[in-house]
Amino acid sequence: MTTTLTRSELLSRGARGSALVAVAGSSLGLLAGTADAAAQSLPSSDLAYVRLLVGAELLAGDFYGQAIAAANSTRGVAGYLKRAAFNEQEHYASVAGILSGAGATPAVATDFTFSYPTGTFSGERSILAFAQKLEQIMLGSYLGAIAGVQSQSLLPALATIAACEAQHSSYFGFVQGGKAFDLSFPPPLTISEASDAMAPYAQ
Repeated sequence: MTTTLTRSELLSRGARGSALVAVAGSSLGLLAGTADAAAQSLPSSDLAYVRLLVGAELLAGDFYGQAIAAANSTRGVAGYLKRAAFNEQEHYASVAGILSGAGATPAVATDFTFSYPTGTFSGERSILAFAQKLEQIMLGSYLGAIAGVQSQSLLPALATIAACEAQHSSYFGFVQGGKAFDLSFPPPLTISEASDAMAPYAQ
């Protein structure tokens, strides 16, 4: 089975109907060796969430790649940018594997045109500001998916990725002089809210 979708379908509607999807082992090993046992028919709403998260990870990967290439951050911040980029690469492999495990084709970076506000990569301050904004979108997207998916087998990987995105958001906020943590219950984003939040940067 091969599936191709437009950007709007990737970020908004997801797949229509159900498809056999095997949960691929994540790089963290949480699901390693369980793909065959976890193979199941996912509802279309779950597929929509997975496709949204794939798009989110591609956006994050592109942003961090450009932020690192700008080479205008201090050594400490640059180290965290590189680590965040590595984390997002692993996250992409995990959520894309949910689709590719059943032979579907997950989105890749060339399926999108990424764009950012003028000056995003002009200096460390602007990079940090956008990184925090992006990570808040990422965290909200994963929290929304955790609350919204029907397939329990997806939850362990989504929850651990959400925890990592929360760490990213905390660091990028704190290093700008903000609070390291604040809300007891960070807000989830519905699939429409997450799609709308990412749409200005991924076409």
